[in-house]
Amino acid sequence: MYMMTKAERVVRIPPSELKEDIDNVIDALTWDSYEGRLGADKSMTVLINNVEAVGPGRIVHGDGAVYQTVRFDQLVFRPKDNEVVEGVVVEIVKFGAFIRFGPLDGLLHISQVMDDRVDYDLDNQRLIGKDTGRALSVGDVVRARIVSMELNEKNPQDSKIGLTMRQPGLGKLEWIADDNTKKGEA
Repeated sequence: MYMMTKAERVVRIPPSELKEDIDNVIDALTWDSYEGRLGADKSMTVLINNVEAVGPGRIVHGDGAVYQTVRFDQLVFRPKDNEVVEGVVVEIVKFGAFIRFGPLDGLLHISQVMDDRVDYDLDNQRLIGKDTGRALSVGDVVRARIVSMELNEKNPQDSKIGLTMRQPGLGKLEWIADDNTKKGEA
């Protein structure tokens, strides 16, 4: 889930940067330090805006750098267990599909694609249901639910997020529309 929050953090301004326009330096250092990173609350900072210095900076003995407290607005993405997400299939592999939702990718294991036996079509890079004939390919838009989550603070792209589409209302968006049409006809 995306949300706007306010944050207050400290940035280190190296001595070599002190002769530059300090507001631009503080902006750039804040973006470099915090954008694309996971916070202590397991939320990923996607965008930072309205950076402002708070009070005077501190100089630590023996360092020479200025440690400046900054306050800023941030757009964060905070996935939650059992949250329903919409994403795009970015890769099909033998054991499932990788789905990109927000700034992260999750694994949709082959056993969690649909209530059907699923085959991997290597030549066409897709997963196909044996009985239904439904296919999942790169670029398809899907709705899935987060079933497991292990976020990597040092490298968020290495986070392990498990997804499922084996429930009513989940799956490739075309499948959901077809199912809803069939329900309306019955």
